[in-house]
Amino acid sequence: MYEQKTKPTDASVNEFIEQIEKPSKKQDAYRLLDIFYEETGYEPVLWGPSIIGYGAYHYKYATGHEGDATITGFSPRKTAHALYLDPGDDRREELLSKLGKHKSGKSCVYINKIADIDEAVLREMIRRTVTAVKERYPE
Repeated sequence: MYEQKTKPTDASVNEFIEQIEKPSKKQDAYRLLDIFYEETGYEPVLWGPSIIGYGAYHYKYATGHEGDATITGFSPRKTAHALYLDPGDDRREELLSKLGKHKSGKSCVYINKIADIDEAVLREMIRRTVTAVKERYPE
C-alpha cells in the first residue's frame, strides 16, 4: 500500500528557517512566512523536511489513490524559494506575467528573492489558491 511521504510534522517552522545559511534567504523566508499567514489565516506547519504549508485538504483520485496535502505554502530551497500555488488557476498566466522575475513549473513558482516580485500579485495568487482548493475539495 502506498504511504504518503510528505506529511505534516511537529517540527518547528522557525527552527527550520533558522537553519538557512544565507541571511538574505532567511530574511525572505520569514517574510514569506508572514505573507502566507496573512493571506490564508492558517498557522504554518512543516510538511516533510522542507515545505512550510498552510491549511490542508484530503484528496481522492478516481484510481482510489488518496491522501492529504497542504493547500498552499512554500519551500525555501538553496537556489530559489518554491511557491506552491494553484496550477489550475484560469488567471495563472496573466498573474505570472505581472508577478516579476520568476520561473514556473507545473505546480511551483520559483523566485530568487522577494525584491524581484510584486508582493500584491503574490498575495492575490495565494488567496486564489486557497479559494480554488476549498471549492475543489470541500470538507
